[in-house]
Amino acid sequence: MTTHSNSNNNGSNGNNGNNGSNGSNGVTEGLDELFGLFQSAHQDGTLSAASMQTLTIVDPGAQIQAGLGVRVEDVAASEVVLVAMMPDDSGSIRFAGNAEAVRRGHNAVLDALARSRQQADILVHTRYLNGHVLFPFCPIDQAVRMDKRNYNPSLGTPLYEQTVTLLATMVAKAQEFAEQGVPARTVTLLITDGADMHSSRARARDVANLVRDMQRAEQHVVAAMGISDGSTDFRAVFDEMGIDPRWVMTPGSSASEIRRAFQVFSQSAVRVSQAASFSGATLGGFAG
Repeated sequence: MTTHSNSNNNGSNGNNGNNGSNGSNGVTEGLDELFGLFQSAHQDGTLSAASMQTLTIVDPGAQIQAGLGVRVEDVAASEVVLVAMMPDDSGSIRFAGNAEAVRRGHNAVLDALARSRQQADILVHTRYLNGHVLFPFCPIDQAVRMDKRNYNPSLGTPLYEQTVTLLATMVAKAQEFAEQGVPARTVTLLITDGADMHSSRARARDVANLVRDMQRAEQHVVAAMGISDGSTDFRAVFDEMGIDPRWVMTPGSSASEIRRAFQVFSQSAVRVSQAASFSGATLGGFAG
């Protein structure tokens, strides 16, 4: 599947400098460590047996590695907030004339987080809907802004498979910090202008199992933005994926509506990062 190939290449450019057998050994060790994180999360009760089975079937290990980024020991914080976005890079975004609005919206979220008084405790990560890692988890001042060179939407819509990959990345990164005694809260935004069309190894129910596991842990917010294509019932799509309707936005396809939706998300992400009680900060969803 081409999305796997793209992700592996993108991740290796940023994270693996070795070639030959040394590189292979490093990848194998990394996958072993990742499996250990998921096993620990399962033993802790964070991941259910159903989610573990999904991760086995989808097998996104190398893609997840590409997104993990900064090492826990290099983060000087007593608590962290992980914020990840998955912008749609399917061709319909470009055909609808919305590529620039998505770029600006994504960058505005980074700007808002950078202005937050908690910005030193926030790590960010962006992975496109078709698997390209724009940047792995890193401090906000190291994040890459979207522009015409790195974002030219022209691909498909593997919504379920890539959502599994991104959420599993969140679980793995949070588990990494937890095992070092650093509490982690996560906020994820999925962005699409269409229903799933190209997933072959994951279904909506697989995403829903993972989302429910994360919700039960009360450390994670999973949000979604469905940009109108004139026909898709995005609330039904995201409901089938297990996403709390309070964390769903369905903006129209105008640039102003899309930018406004990103602004609402950025305000919510900042609110979550600053809240003393995570559960209290999430009760209201976007309306809160």
